[in-house]
Amino acid sequence: MLVLVCYDVSTVTVSGRQRLRKVAKACEAYGLRVQNSVFECHLDSARLRVLKNKLESIIDVTNDSLRFYNLGEKYEHKVTHIGTKSIPDLTDVLIL
Repeated sequence: MLVLVCYDVSTVTVSGRQRLRKVAKACEAYGLRVQNSVFECHLDSARLRVLKNKLESIIDVTNDSLRFYNLGEKYEHKVTHIGTKSIPDLTDVLIL
C-alpha cells in the first residue's frame, strides 16, 4: 500500500534539529522524499507499524507532529503531480 508520511519537527533548538535529521533519515529507509517533509512509502502493514514506532520514538510529541495518509493499493488515481521533480514508479523494476 502507498502511505504518505508527513512530519513537522520544531527546529528552534539543537535537539529539534537533531530530531529533524533523525526523522528524515528514518523515512529515507522506507520511502522516497517527494517534498521537504513528505515521503511516499510502499509498505505492508507490518513495515508501517515498524516505521510508526520508530518515528514516534524520535519525535517530541509536545513540539513535533507526524501524519500518515494510507492511500491503499489502488492509489494511482488518487495522486496527481504537477510541476518539477516527478517521482519514479517504485513498484516497477529498477535497474542500476
